[in-house]
Amino acid sequence: MNIDKTIKSRKIELLSYFRNRSSEALTVVKAKFAETQSDKRARAINESLNQTKAVLITTLLQQAEKENWTNLEKLECILMITYCNIVVMIESRNSVRPYEYMDFSRRVGELWDPFCKLCFYYPINNLSLFIPPLFSEVKKKMTDEISDYIENLSITKEEKQELKRYYDKVWDLVSSGEIQLELDLHFSHNNQKYVVDFKSGFGSNEKGNTNRLLLVATIYQNLDENYKCLLFVRAEENNSYFNTLKNSGIWNAYCGSDAYQKIKEYSGYDLRLWSDTNIDWATDLDTETTAHLTENNLLQYLLW
Repeated sequence: MNIDKTIKSRKIELLSYFRNRSSEALTVVKAKFAETQSDKRARAINESLNQTKAVLITTLLQQAEKENWTNLEKLECILMITYCNIVVMIESRNSVRPYEYMDFSRRVGELWDPFCKLCFYYPINNLSLFIPPLFSEVKKKMTDEISDYIENLSITKEEKQELKRYYDKVWDLVSSGEIQLELDLHFSHNNQKYVVDFKSGFGSNEKGNTNRLLLVATIYQNLDENYKCLLFVRAEENNSYFNTLKNSGIWNAYCGSDAYQKIKEYSGYDLRLWSDTNIDWATDLDTETTAHLTENNLLQYLLW
């Protein structure tokens, strides 16, 4: 496998390479795990293919550094490598454990998220990633601020202690433990910090996740850094949970084509155009996998 800038257009060669690697890995996996251990076989083959992808990308980035590739050149090559890897992962997983509705729809969402984030890892626009704050740090900062405020009130020592006790009770109501402020993506652009959550779509049991996202966004919006919260959803059609977040005033929520437009606006890269030009699931997947997905009405979940 020759790694150079032309790899962005060598889809057939990449698919063949990943399939050969998959075939080698399957031989080892099937010898290690019995046919009844299909979940372990599936996990092992995914790990093997992801390792193969990582080696290709590491090699590509080393070459890119030597030759001073632009982010655009790196991104388009990595998008093609990643897509071909996904195609063969779906095929290989299906061969050892045929996909059903629930696991396939969930898997597609898991794959879409990191695929979109590549545009921000190798951005065309001038943006930078940042490490999100820890909830423990945020809580301590806010607690110290309110404690200082209470101490300066013209009230008795006992009243100050009582106010602090009630304040602690509020934190207990907010969470019985630590709240995870880390979302899928965190970047700065034009002196503005953004936190991003990616979702494949909203199901009928998203109440808990919706409430969590509302809480996390509320915390971010009350921090001094003035974060903006973005929600990017793959599906064009969504339910009331999506609308709750969209109308909340604290999440800027976008789905389908609007989400791709915002990815382009912030990262500088038109991922929608790349997908329309390069992705053809029904053709790129092997005939056995395409037939299985078609018979079980699963191809609809591959609308990226």
